[in-house]
Formats: sequence, C-alpha cells, structure tokens
Amino acid sequence: MIKAGIVGGTGYTGVELLRLLARHPQVQLQAITSRKEAGMPVSDMFPSLRGHVDLPFVTPDEADLKGCDVVFFATPHGVAMAQAPELLAAGVKVIDLAADFRLKSVAEFEQWYGMPHTCPDVLAEAVYGLPEINRDAIRQARVIANPGCYPTSVQLGLAPLLKQGLIAPTGIIANCASGVSGAGRKAEVHTLMAEASDNFKAYGVKGHRHGPEINQQLRTIAGNAEVDCLFVPHLLPLIRGIHSTIYAKLNDAGQAANLQAVFEDAYRGERFVDVLPAGSAPETRSVRASNTVRVAVHKPRPDTVMVLVVEDNLCKGASGQAVQCMNLMFGLEEHLGLDLVPVLP
Repeated sequence: MIKAGIVGGTGYTGVELLRLLARHPQVQLQAITSRKEAGMPVSDMFPSLRGHVDLPFVTPDEADLKGCDVVFFATPHGVAMAQAPELLAAGVKVIDLAADFRLKSVAEFEQWYGMPHTCPDVLAEAVYGLPEINRDAIRQARVIANPGCYPTSVQLGLAPLLKQGLIAPTGIIANCASGVSGAGRKAEVHTLMAEASDNFKAYGVKGHRHGPEINQQLRTIAGNAEVDCLFVPHLLPLIRGIHSTIYAKLNDAGQAANLQAVFEDAYRGERFVDVLPAGSAPETRSVRASNTVRVAVHKPRPDTVMVLVVEDNLCKGASGQAVQCMNLMFGLEEHLGLDLVPVLP
C-alpha cells in the first residue's frame, strides 16, 4: 500500500484528493494537515467522507510526513517549496497542486507569483504532470508540478495540432471559463452566490498567471518552437467545470488534413480523453466529478480550426490529475481509483 499524506486538507482540491484517495485500492491515508482545524475529525468538516476517512486533521508539525511514500500539497503557492527539500531527502515523493514548480524560469515565477523561489534545484528537477503529454518522465519523477486547470484544457486541445505542425504557432486564442470552485474555498466577495450567480465575466484580462504556464508548455509540445497563445479566463455561474474554446489558423498542411482523424489518432487509447464525434459540442455537466476530458474539433472556416474542451476543474484539472500522476510514479495502472462516472444531473 502507498502511504499518502495531504498537506492542506481543508480546501476544495484537498477534499477532492480525500474523496479519490479514500476509495483508491492501493492507498492508505496517513495524515491530513491543517493548522486551524487540528484535532477535528475530517468527517466533521466534510460529512460526505463519513465512513470513508476516519482521520483527524493534524498540524504539519505533528504529521509524520516523512513516514509517507508520497505527500500531496493542496496548499497556497509557496508552501510546497518550503517543505519539499526535507521530504525528498527522506525519500518521499512530492506532488504539488499549486504553482511552485510549474514555471521553469525563477524570474518568471517571481514576476507572476510575487514571492521569491526558495529551492531552484527542486524546480529544475520537477516534472510537469500532464500524463497524456509527459507520461514517461512522470514515471521516473520524484517531484511533480501538477498542471493548472486551465492549462490542462488548452494543452490537450492544441497538442495534436502542434505535434503535427498543422497550425500557425502564433495568433492562437484560448477563451476559457471556469466555475467558482476554481477560486478556492476562501471567502471572497466575487465568489459569493449573490455575486457569481446569473452573471458571466472575464477576469485577468491584462494577464493571468496561467498564461505563461500555457505558453511554456505549448512550446515544449511544439518541439521548443516559439508559440504564442492569448489566454483569457472567464467566471461561470456554476460550481465545477471548465469550458475552453480555442482558435488557431491552419497552415496548408492543416487545411488539407482530416482534423477529426488527427484528434482521434492522437488520443486513441487515452482513457481520460474522449474525442467526440464530428459536429459535437461538449458540455461541462458531461464531465462533472470525473477525470474525463471531452474534446470536439471544428473547422468553421477553411483556414481556421476551433477546438472545444471541457473538464472538471477539481478532478482532471487538479486532484484527479495528481492521483493519475501518483499511479504512474508508483508503477500502478494509470486509471486506478479514477474510473469515475460523471455525475448527472
């Protein structure tokens, strides 16, 4: 059994990790930390976990994290990099759901996250945890930078086109919308029901920290060619889900290609990426509470491709993807604990 610890178990990604790991046949939960809620049974805060998780929250100092095989950080930015070196030295694998190890440039990280990066050596070692793109490296990794929710949808939507060189690498536009759980569990005015309900708006229009992550990873997918994607996030009046609409210009090869076949071939055998039939339009509710991404490709003009992608931002966009990476790191079947039928209605 894999002994797993969770640092920061009271947020939405933390409780999603608990939901997934509690039913995982090869995982034993060892510790769930929270300074504020230390001593409280996890099931008192999250009644949905009654009968599934019997542990109390403990402070980070009391948790035997070094006795774990893997530790997940479902914490604000900056926490994982402060604790990762000590855990790695003890032989513990680390999966960070925040952004401490996503951006390979220290200067870029400090610019977008407004804090110094305290362990650039771990940053250099960290593997970007998008299995459909980076599976072999994840298997060998000690440290995983779990992708952002928006970047997951954009990369999976563009990867088949970039890998085959079918689109212009600049002028790409990604209009993406997320439910309010993407903002986390903290109380803020813009996520109050009376503020977010019956409303739709863009945010981060002058620049969002997922933008440099998206472009960094798209360049890698394109073989280190220069790629430029304009990313604009929006807030949806729903709890869970991401819908990304991505536009790119087709080059001559792309205009001649059978784009539906390109996507079907690219994701054939991928358990968590579902390429929908031609002419489809995926819905966020079709992936709710699952690790599945649904993709549809359209050609609205002879020189333009439009890709529609939906995912659950807390599962495939965060905690489910982290568990998927853990399975790979420990030599397990990649889908273990993640065969989740989406919830409807």
